[in-house]
Amino acid sequence: MKKTPGSQFQSGNKFGRGRPSGSRNKATIALQEMLDGHGESITRKCALLAMQGDSTALRLCMERLIPPRKEHPVKFQLLAISTAGEIAAALGDVLHDVARGQLTPAEGQRIAAILEGLRKARETEDHEARLRALESGSPVAEATKVIPLDLDSTSTPPEDETNEPPQN
Repeated sequence: MKKTPGSQFQSGNKFGRGRPSGSRNKATIALQEMLDGHGESITRKCALLAMQGDSTALRLCMERLIPPRKEHPVKFQLLAISTAGEIAAALGDVLHDVARGQLTPAEGQRIAAILEGLRKARETEDHEARLRALESGSPVAEATKVIPLDLDSTSTPPEDETNEPPQN
């Protein structure tokens, strides 16, 4: 094989594809087989050493019994939310709690993301309700119908819509 220009190494692997992903070497396999038969007795011995005051054994046992938390629960006051304005107020409250140090910025960001998801869900519900009303032709739909504006300055309004008073 030839060197690739600008590189000190040859391209490719002339011995094959290499070790398959997830495979283990022979020493790891041998140790695993040895421990498979004695796993229960080793666990009991570790627990016994922990009970006798061995701090390393105690730490090992505790790490297995109670794994460290990745996140802690957050407690804060949140009022009932039913409108977009209340969602905005809740976001303001979260920002206020972050500013006062009652929430970390990361916690505030996660709560804000949850509130944003709630806002999107409420917006989708509102759009669906409006669409259903428009499709059913209800009077409420007619009242909320959007009339497009013609902003083209070259067009002239129809005669009956002019702002001039009728002439007698």
